[in-house]
Amino acid sequence: MLHALIFDVDGTLADTESTHCAAFNDAFARFGLDWHWDDAMYTQLLNVTGGKERILQYLKTAQPDLSKFGVLGMEESVKRLFELKTQAYLRSVNDGAVKLRTGVLNLINEARAQGMQLAIATTTSPVNIAALLSRAMGSDWRLAFAAIGDGASAPVKKPDPQVYLQVLEALRLAPTHCLALEDSSNGLRAATAAGLATLITPTRYTARNDFGDAMRVVPDLSQVDLAQLKLWHAQSQLATSVA
Repeated sequence: MLHALIFDVDGTLADTESTHCAAFNDAFARFGLDWHWDDAMYTQLLNVTGGKERILQYLKTAQPDLSKFGVLGMEESVKRLFELKTQAYLRSVNDGAVKLRTGVLNLINEARAQGMQLAIATTTSPVNIAALLSRAMGSDWRLAFAAIGDGASAPVKKPDPQVYLQVLEALRLAPTHCLALEDSSNGLRAATAAGLATLITPTRYTARNDFGDAMRVVPDLSQVDLAQLKLWHAQSQLATSVA
C-alpha cells in the first residue's frame, strides 16, 4: 500500500534548469570570465549532479582559460563561482521566474487532504528549496513535508541513493510503501537503488535520458491524481513480487 510520495526538486517540482543555467552564466560574467553555457552544453553537464561538480566537469572537459582565477586558485574560485550562481538563482526565484510544474500543487494538496505523507529527496541546497517553495506554497510550506533530504544533509549526490535512504529512515517506511517522483536518469537510478518505484516527468533537458526502469513516464502531472498513482504503484509492486 502506498503511504508516501517523495519528490525530487529541480526538474520535478519545478522546471528550474533554464534558470539555473542562466544563473551560472551570470556568475561567470560577474567573475570576469567569458564562459557561456548554452542549452546543449548545459544538457550535457546535467549528467553530473551538483553545481560545483558541473563547474569542475566543465573545467575537465572544455579546458577553458583559467588565467582569471588568479591568486584564488582552483578550489576557491569554484567555491566563489558557485556562491555567485546561487545568489543569481535566488534573485530569479524571488522575482517569480520559476513556478511549480503543471499538476504538482494539485497532487500535493490532494495527498495532504487524504493523509498521505510527503517528502523531498534532492541534491539541491536548503536555501534553494526554501526560496522555491515559500514563494509557491507560502511561508508555512515546510509543514507539508514529513521529511526533507537535501544537498546539505546528504552530500553524496545522485545517482547514489544516500538521500533516498535518509528520507526513508526519517519517514520510518519501507521503500515498498513509497513512490519517488523524478525527472532524470540520475534521479531514477538513485530512487531505484533505494528500492523505490519511480514516476518520471521529464523536462526538455532530460527527455533523452534512459528511463527503462521507471514505473511510468508521463509528460507532467496534469492528468495524474492520487488514485492513479496508487493503482500504478500497486501494479508495480505486484509485478515485482511475481518476478
